[in-house]
Amino acid sequence: MDGGVPGGEVAHRDEVRRQVQAINGKLYFALPKGAKTRTVDMPPSVAQELKRHVKAFPPVEVELPWEKPGVDRPRKKFSLVLTTRFGNAVAVNTWNTYSWKPALAKAGIIPPRPKGAKPWQWEAAPKDGFHVLRHTYASMMLEAGESVVTVARWLGHSSPTVTLGYYAHFMPEAGSKGRTAIDGLLERKGDPPCR
Repeated sequence: MDGGVPGGEVAHRDEVRRQVQAINGKLYFALPKGAKTRTVDMPPSVAQELKRHVKAFPPVEVELPWEKPGVDRPRKKFSLVLTTRFGNAVAVNTWNTYSWKPALAKAGIIPPRPKGAKPWQWEAAPKDGFHVLRHTYASMMLEAGESVVTVARWLGHSSPTVTLGYYAHFMPEAGSKGRTAIDGLLERKGDPPCR
């Protein structure tokens, strides 16, 4: 996420325009998943939290290579909403190791790091990394009845088929809306629905 803060109280939208990636520990800016920029709707509560965060911690301009790390790569500057305490881009592995997994362990979601283990030696599986929030978001949206087409667009999937492949099991009410619509149509015609 970069420094763009959602505007106005009517539409809460966030533009996903780039991400920070790493190769062999070297950070760089790249296009989002699937090389697609996109706009994601944001609930008002999240927009308010983001505004509060930006007020308390203003975005920081960070310069990194574009598309691949290396001294010969063109560099670009972007304002980032989340940075290290030194004003650098956050590496996902560092975030997972020193912030995310300790927070999960403190909350009792994953086991604490074994005594004597190195900071990166968590027993928790890679699925417990920060990326799990993407899956949590998708599954919550689908369980709430959001359109698969919309969720696919928000996630940057190449098609809704990809989204269904990952998340179809989070749609327990699939089919019930259609049945309810037909029942409603028949009830309006005066015929009681068959049960």
